[in-house]
Amino acid sequence: MTCPICQNETAKLYRPFCSRRCADVDLARWMSGGYAVPSEREEDRGLPDDEVPTTH
Repeated sequence: MTCPICQNETAKLYRPFCSRRCADVDLARWMSGGYAVPSEREEDRGLPDDEVPTTH
């Protein structure tokens, strides 16, 4: 298995990552909005992108 961040071999301790650094990079991407799961809520459909409510 390869690390999804840097493609190096994974380490058992940090799986699916190779190191603490890559695990932290992934977490930072989630926390900063670098990764996003699209909403499928009805109330979000039809709204312009700048009017879609954000939930934190």
